[in-house]
Amino acid sequence: MTNAKMTEQVRNGRGFIAALDQSGGSTPKALKLYGISESEYSGEEQMFDLIHAMRARIIKSPAFTGDKVVGAILFEQTMDRTIDGVPTATYLWERRGVVPFLKIDKGLEPEADGVQLMKPIPGLDDLLARAVKAGIFGTKERSVIHAANRKGIAAIVAQQFEIGRQVAAHGLMPILEPEVTISIPDKAEAEAILQEEILKHLEGLEGQVMLKLSLPTVPDFYQPLVKHPKVLKVVALSGGYSRDEANRILAQNHGIIASFSRALSEGLSAQQSDAEFDAVLKDAVDSIYAASIT
Repeated sequence: MTNAKMTEQVRNGRGFIAALDQSGGSTPKALKLYGISESEYSGEEQMFDLIHAMRARIIKSPAFTGDKVVGAILFEQTMDRTIDGVPTATYLWERRGVVPFLKIDKGLEPEADGVQLMKPIPGLDDLLARAVKAGIFGTKERSVIHAANRKGIAAIVAQQFEIGRQVAAHGLMPILEPEVTISIPDKAEAEAILQEEILKHLEGLEGQVMLKLSLPTVPDFYQPLVKHPKVLKVVALSGGYSRDEANRILAQNHGIIASFSRALSEGLSAQQSDAEFDAVLKDAVDSIYAASIT
């Protein structure tokens, strides 16, 4: 069973979910944006030490609390590490009042039928068992839609719900993330097909899921999902938009909260003093919070 207090915070808490789950190939880019070039570290171990230090700095900032940050999505290695000697998920919930989630997908398959399905996730049941033990509330899994191809989108949604059921069987809350690429010419058509397919799968669902979706072309388009009794919460990814643009579009979509990654960390730098870092993060948190509660 999911933690009742965490469920209540996700359902009714005012704020957004921070995506702190860069992994593998996306970590060097995240570090570069943070002001740390690839020449400053050697090998994966040092790379992940640096990205953990960045995440810990964000989490420990006075701006990062459950008052405005409902939850945070972690990478597996972040879950396995500590902050000031406290396991990260425990630190998030007990010290910051932020609900911890875990990214579980292992990347994407090559594109077929206009989509990229998730790669197989070996050892998923073991990972989910570890997540439960670590105090994780829910999980997140990402696949990507590149065209309004009904066959491909149907396959993506089916895979998302299949993995979601496996997650729920461990008592965790699944966040299903079938991302629609924001630059495609048939984005609105892809979103219409996506919503139809999600609604079909919700009909036979036991329990609830969360959905993480690209900001829609038409404001409030996803209201049938926002209001669906089997959807705990709909959250939005920034998808490559700048923070200002993502916030502007998010504010037009009532009942959806942010789950931003790059748009959250935009402007943060390893070279900033703690006071400078905290001030930039506070501006980011305040702006994303305002857009999420509109």
